[in-house]
Amino acid sequence: MDEFRLRVFVTAARTLSFSRCAADLNITQPAVSRHIGELEARYGMPLFTRGTSGVALTGAGNLLLRHAEGLLRAYRKMDYDMEQLSETGKKEITIGASTTIAMYLLPQVLASFMKQSDGVKVSMLSGNSERVEQWLREGTVDIGFVENASRRPWLHYEPLLADELVLVAGTGGRFGTLDSVTPQELKSLPLVLREKGSGTREIVENVLSLHGMEVEDMNVVIELSSTEAIKTFVRSSDALAIVSVIALRRELADGSVRIVDIEGVDMPREFATVVRQGEFSGFNESFHNMVMRHASAMV
Repeated sequence: MDEFRLRVFVTAARTLSFSRCAADLNITQPAVSRHIGELEARYGMPLFTRGTSGVALTGAGNLLLRHAEGLLRAYRKMDYDMEQLSETGKKEITIGASTTIAMYLLPQVLASFMKQSDGVKVSMLSGNSERVEQWLREGTVDIGFVENASRRPWLHYEPLLADELVLVAGTGGRFGTLDSVTPQELKSLPLVLREKGSGTREIVENVLSLHGMEVEDMNVVIELSSTEAIKTFVRSSDALAIVSVIALRRELADGSVRIVDIEGVDMPREFATVVRQGEFSGFNESFHNMVMRHASAMV
């Protein structure tokens, strides 16, 4: 079966939008409809239901999706293995990384990697952990680095590095001398949080739930989509935030923020490497091992 037609189907099935599929693959919407129509003609049954509210997968469509994703993984593995046999094979890797990892962990690692690697082309996309997992499923990236606690059954995760989330306050603000708070006191403090879908937000929600609290119980004054924005906001206000300790090396060193202990509450987490099932081998595995070595030396 034609590989590109499978890519069209999988992209349409994941976005549930022929127009979004066309934009993602840089083709026309009629071309998307034609590819889907040819698959439906081949199997003699509809793969999507069409209505005024959009499209949805039929039972046959869901079945074909599972097989199509497996076939696309096999195509990628075949291309990779064949390129490794050729001395002239192009070597490149596209990385997807959560925002914390992309900003505070990978740049130094990548700089070292590219000095040691001969002709390997590296590109990196950054988004929250949920987006990185979506890129992997769509085939946009080869390997991902995430910080969320949840695990998707269609992906393979490998432990990378231990991290911890901590409550911080700006030393120039109202809570600049605060040493600790109880979980109940935390509810009333002005708090900055990451957006939904981020690994940091997921960990915070899980830990709060373990202590009988929800995000809705907190005094959240603003949600921001980057750790740098959160740190700048905290340094310039009376708000506190829950941030990765790896992202705080500069601010803790210059004394612009301080860690505030939440009594009886710890927020450990683990960064992980993530790939599609069956693809943790070869260059992906070697790259994971190299990142782990460099990351361990940095913290």
